[in-house]
Amino acid sequence: MRKAKPKKRVILPDPKFGEVMVAKFVNHLMLDGKKSIAYGVFYTALDLVEQKNKEAEKSALDIWKAALDNITPLVEVKSKRIGGATFQVPTEIRADRKESIAMKNMISFARKRGGHSMAEKLAAEIMDAINNQGGAFKRKEDMHRMAEANRAFAHFRF
Repeated sequence: MRKAKPKKRVILPDPKFGEVMVAKFVNHLMLDGKKSIAYGVFYTALDLVEQKNKEAEKSALDIWKAALDNITPLVEVKSKRIGGATFQVPTEIRADRKESIAMKNMISFARKRGGHSMAEKLAAEIMDAINNQGGAFKRKEDMHRMAEANRAFAHFRF
């Protein structure tokens, strides 16, 4: 490498829960620098989740974290060119990348959903993820299936 690695930026925790993970999620959710709107959407979605799960003893934040854990992939396939042929090589994912992929998948599939507001769509995606359903969970399953199918090329890992 020619240059030194850039320093990781410190992300400040969110104002309501004091969680860095929530702040990262809101940063992914934010469009055009409208962070206060993104926080509003996220907090409204958690309120909707809490209303749907009144009998559960877990808080909405715990439900959201469990949903993220359910859609977090463990392995992915990367293309590696060896001797003129391109192989899909399964590799394990770093912890920070796992978290980022899970958040991005949840948000992208929530955006694709039908619904009135983004908060409702996000709440529905969280509820599906906690029940091992929905688009984000299917994406994780597809990633794992691809890695399993290409396990024969694992010795090309780099």
